[in-house]
Amino acid sequence: MPMITTNDLKNGMTLVHKGVLHQLIHFQHIKPGKGPAFVRTKMRNIESGSVVDHTFRAKEPIEQAIVEKRALEYLYRDASFYYVMDPETYDQIPISPKALAGKEQYMIENTELLITFHGTDVIDVQLPDSVVLEVTEAPPGIKGDTASGATKAVTLETGGVLQVPLFVNEGDKVRVDTRSGAYIERA
Repeated sequence: MPMITTNDLKNGMTLVHKGVLHQLIHFQHIKPGKGPAFVRTKMRNIESGSVVDHTFRAKEPIEQAIVEKRALEYLYRDASFYYVMDPETYDQIPISPKALAGKEQYMIENTELLITFHGTDVIDVQLPDSVVLEVTEAPPGIKGDTASGATKAVTLETGGVLQVPLFVNEGDKVRVDTRSGAYIERA
């Protein structure tokens, strides 16, 4: 793996720190009036998801992990895995539910995903910013409680639960923000 120095850091880079993959969230070069320069970083541990603060000396060598981002198409799910396909080679790749980390509730067939690989390991899955999903179960809305912006919980075609306004009914299609999990509009 290539070695870089702290002077070459960029937000979003994937690094190997203490033998574990980390994604760089933020860094700041600091040159105090006295003493040597240093770099403060905030990194996300890819395996555990925890955020770690670490300070490096200026020009300290760091191991950069080589990652590959590929646009793949979600196909289907079986009992153990989610399967995606490379549209160029038609290879099917299984992805464990652990790698998705809750994003599966926004995935429907033929959704294009941006998947980051480190070797053959999936380290990140990015969904489109919003998706359109059908409401499969919706309790009736309570009339008269519209002034307060009341919401109700509905079940989506993927099995996910979403808070929506009272006027949304079973069979409606809704647009959902995949980053926050919030209702955007009726589609």
